[in-house]
Amino acid sequence: MARLTSMLCQGSLALATVWLPTWAATPEAGSATPASPVDKADPPAWSPVLIPATQKLDVRATGSGHRYRIFLSVPPGPVPPQGHPVLYVLDGNAAFPVAAFLSRGAARRTEVTGLSAPVVVGIGYPGDSDFHVPERRRDYTVGASQAGATATEGRADAFLDFIERDLKPRITAQYRIDPARQALFGHSFGGLLVLHALFTRPHSFSTYLASSPSIWWNDKQVLQGLPALQQRSAQPRPRVQVSVGALEDEPPKGKYTPEMLAWHAARPMVSEARSVATRLRGLPGWADRVVYHEFAGEEHGPVWLPALSRGMQYFLEQP
Repeated sequence: MARLTSMLCQGSLALATVWLPTWAATPEAGSATPASPVDKADPPAWSPVLIPATQKLDVRATGSGHRYRIFLSVPPGPVPPQGHPVLYVLDGNAAFPVAAFLSRGAARRTEVTGLSAPVVVGIGYPGDSDFHVPERRRDYTVGASQAGATATEGRADAFLDFIERDLKPRITAQYRIDPARQALFGHSFGGLLVLHALFTRPHSFSTYLASSPSIWWNDKQVLQGLPALQQRSAQPRPRVQVSVGALEDEPPKGKYTPEMLAWHAARPMVSEARSVATRLRGLPGWADRVVYHEFAGEEHGPVWLPALSRGMQYFLEQP
């Protein structure tokens, strides 16, 4: 999966085309078709598979100077009267191909469903890794976990500034966008960032999709922003999806050391995700703005896949 996703992430600035090797027809039983001299001398060669109708662009944040790789997919068909909805996806190197696929599928059903497929903007990093661990720790976390780590942790606000001041204006300048229909999806540390954006910038997006948020980070500092949410958000309030894998608090399978198992046990995911969803629903006027999903049989690593699929549908159905 990791290698496939890495291959899928090799987008191009031009419209991508999928090239496949040409295979000879299979002869019927009992017949024999000798290989031609051309087949012997020039066997079919494998070639890269590119994502249809996607683009990528490396940009530098004006505030922090950090470099980001932006992946873009625009659905086919006419532009909706209000403009395109937009889904911003964190960990874009890994998650963008899936989100773009979901959007293309939604576009094929628009005539039947009446739902407008979104432009998908994946926010990633230069390079071929699916997940860029040091960069996402820097950009997605809230507050530094130790003294002297402010350059490598806790830069969530600087990253959100990049989205608001650099990225959104770039997308809006190139495409007709519906400012009232914009969503943010993130998983793990990315889910933590989504909650931080919700608590501190509830007007930045109309839908917040937090998958398995790492609420435990830095003594749950992100939750300090929750009480002020009621004062910050006016009508219309954003919509929120919080999700988690039902098995995330179970001891992980595999050959883990006792230290790793203890580290895992000290960082609960299911109970914290359930708790924050409950607290959000308890705010006056928020009961019908929050959904919570606990995906049966899912562990932390791959649960972002059903979370993204369910989140895409939730976003598409935004009134």
